[in-house]
Amino acid sequence: MNTAEVAKLLGVSVSTVQRWVKQLDLPMERNERGHYSFNDEDIQLLKNIQKQLQNGALLQDIAPVGEKKNHRKGMIKTGGQDKTIELLVTKVKELENNLHAKADSVASYQLLQHRREIEDLQNQITKLNAKVDLLQQELNKWKTKEPVEKPYVLDNSKIKRKKRSFVSSLFGF
Repeated sequence: MNTAEVAKLLGVSVSTVQRWVKQLDLPMERNERGHYSFNDEDIQLLKNIQKQLQNGALLQDIAPVGEKKNHRKGMIKTGGQDKTIELLVTKVKELENNLHAKADSVASYQLLQHRREIEDLQNQITKLNAKVDLLQQELNKWKTKEPVEKPYVLDNSKIKRKKRSFVSSLFGF
């Protein structure tokens, strides 16, 4: 039985059963997933613990009935696994080398791309400097040119205009 089934049988919560097993250091079997697996002896032991608790005993005062079970001990098969592990290690190293080679090629490509961009920017700066120099030379030419002669103007001369009549100025004669 699993923990939930035992808890339902005893009328307590799953965490209560787990707490009893842990605090009393009960020798319970575990399955391949690490969950408790209870047999009939284990259930009887838990029923005795529950009975003692109902009679007023404290959990730390309860001594589990019976001796501890021997935990199962497993053996690891080593035959053939060494070759498999070596093959896996070799494959991992090969993948790491491929990854490093790819990273190096990507970094090299990026460096070349940046170098091209920098060269393009330097060419643009050179062209802009040439244009600035040309504009500076033209500005200097303008500054050194002799001023254009202005027409002579008489100071006190007034041009006499024919007076128009009011009516003719309205109609534009």
